[in-house]
Amino acid sequence: MEYPRIGNIQLDGFALLAPMAGVSDLAYRVIARKMGAALTTAEMVSAKGLYYHNEKTKDMLKIAEEEHPVSLQIFGSDPAVMALGAKVMEKAGADIVDINMGCPMQKVVKNGDGSALMKNVPLAVEIISAVTAAVKIPVTIKMRLGWSRDTINAVELAMAAESAGAAAITVHGRTREDFYTGTADWREIKKVVDAVRIPVIGNGDVGDGPAAKALMEETGCAAVAIGRAAWGNPWVFGAVNTYLETGEILPGPSWEERLAMVRKHLHGLCVEKGERIAVREMRAHASRYFHGLPKATVLRREIMKALTEEEFGRILTGYEMELGLEEPEA
Repeated sequence: MEYPRIGNIQLDGFALLAPMAGVSDLAYRVIARKMGAALTTAEMVSAKGLYYHNEKTKDMLKIAEEEHPVSLQIFGSDPAVMALGAKVMEKAGADIVDINMGCPMQKVVKNGDGSALMKNVPLAVEIISAVTAAVKIPVTIKMRLGWSRDTINAVELAMAAESAGAAAITVHGRTREDFYTGTADWREIKKVVDAVRIPVIGNGDVGDGPAAKALMEETGCAAVAIGRAAWGNPWVFGAVNTYLETGEILPGPSWEERLAMVRKHLHGLCVEKGERIAVREMRAHASRYFHGLPKATVLRREIMKALTEEEFGRILTGYEMELGLEEPEA
């Protein structure tokens, strides 16, 4: 198996971090990259926000040297504004610009953005053409199977995107109508793979090595993009890469490793966003890290009281001491 190449960007693995609003920010991307993600993609950024020089939007373009290669994702539906936004992303240091044509959220699609573009292929092509003409770095597309089960048109859009200059396509195996319910339809992803020559990245229902292998074998896709299964579980990238390359199933992280990662993640957020915002956001992330741990419900309740990084750390230390005392002697 050869690692995929997107334009001039050679990847060093098969497991990629999918973009997730509120999750794939700078702090988590750095962690994901260190834990084996061959490519990280930032949470979606508004093209209009960049056009109007919104400071909060521009802050979302921050990139750490150690996370390359990194893709910055843009959303919108005005070709000229999207092209300008892509230029800003290129200048910010992005290795790849990804165009969001898959977000199902109502607040996004009501403006004709995200997966709503799958209902307007001519406009989608105009956007791809404008963006590829505006930047020198590779441009990729993230899309779904279609707007609904009755209007699946992933192959049509993929072929049009390739002709318009897209360097790779990520396909989530659900429609906008599906949101995140049901099972991802990998058969439709295979149809896209068979229709284009550029790399296709499969997305949907991959949370471990065996699932990643099944998706790649069933579809022929070049890599897998992992989203929700990676939230609170950055170990998934190394596990997937190892399984695909050796067939070995790595053991899951110990509780000590999980708590250490929570501390690392929180500190990264504090550096990036400031302590007040970081602690608030980390409550949701930490709940994912705590999944399956003894007395996780109690721990989740306790961290809701934390207002500072120090308080958060004290709660974790108390929990560690409790678990340590309860562990049987060797």
